[in-house]
Amino acid sequence: MLIYINYIYQTYIVGDFKAYPEPVAAKLRRALYYSNIDIQPKNAVKYYRQALALSDEMGLDPFSDEILGVKIQLASFFEKIHMYQKAVDVLEIVRGDCLRWLEQLGGKPGNERKRTKVLGKTIGISIRLGDYYSDAQIDNQEAAEERLVWAVTAMLKEQKRRENGGVKEGDEQWMSNEEIGGALESLGSHYEAKNQHYLAAPLFLQALGLCPATSCHSVVLSSSSSISILLALANLPLTVNNLAVSLAQQNPPPSLAPNQPPAAAASNLSSARQWALKSLALAASIKPPERNEECDEGCAVATINLGDFAAMEGDIAEAKRRYEEGKGISKGIGFRRGVQRVEEVLRGVEKKI
Repeated sequence: MLIYINYIYQTYIVGDFKAYPEPVAAKLRRALYYSNIDIQPKNAVKYYRQALALSDEMGLDPFSDEILGVKIQLASFFEKIHMYQKAVDVLEIVRGDCLRWLEQLGGKPGNERKRTKVLGKTIGISIRLGDYYSDAQIDNQEAAEERLVWAVTAMLKEQKRRENGGVKEGDEQWMSNEEIGGALESLGSHYEAKNQHYLAAPLFLQALGLCPATSCHSVVLSSSSSISILLALANLPLTVNNLAVSLAQQNPPPSLAPNQPPAAAASNLSSARQWALKSLALAASIKPPERNEECDEGCAVATINLGDFAAMEGDIAEAKRRYEEGKGISKGIGFRRGVQRVEEVLRGVEKKI
């Protein structure tokens, strides 16, 4: 998820001052100076606000890439100085403005291109808000889920519209497979953190299907807020490993499946193991220059997952072997979270031997 979030911010960050009238550009240069070089939050915010006020006075389109970029950069600056609620407040205002425009003007003839751009940015902002709300600094899981569900629903609805009705004249190019996969991953990670693996598993599977086969991101789903429930290994769960963990624990509540028996634990573990083994095979097939540290960390996490599955079946010897192997891989690549996880769990395994 972190890669996707960074993409959203870099896409709309202010970079080319030639796109702004000089009075606005002058304020922005000062804002960026005080937010990146001589960091003075009060002055930085002052000049951001002045730039936005001037752009409004000069009649600049408030939904253009340039002006939305200023607002998103202001939110990014609030995050930089650890004023997370301020960052949320800015993005919520921007999101609300975009939603009103989409409702009132998005369907009018001649607005097709702008509608696509505004909708895409609204989805990106909603995903960012979901990440903020999920973070311990704010910890509003209900709001996080609401924003993430809206983003995924709007994204898939627009994709279906284009598939069924075709791309209309004036339509902008829609989101890439990687962006769509990132949104699905965000929502899947949110459900995984809530221990709702029966909801997380299909989202991880869809995200995996959208990843390029030769990309290390098809092995690892980087997530800043997700905790792998089974592993208790934060921030770096695998796509297929997330799926493996979710499959192993995906029994839905009885209220959601009143006429169906619970999935057999043995069957779930078998499926989970196959996904973890697939993760290892996939990582092994990716060679430089495509291969990066995600693949190496992915191998470590997949191996530790296999230890967990063996422990769940009571095969302590196999669990210990996998844990030691995972620890060795983690040490070799400097993956401290993997080492710490194994050392913690081995203390419990030793008591059972």
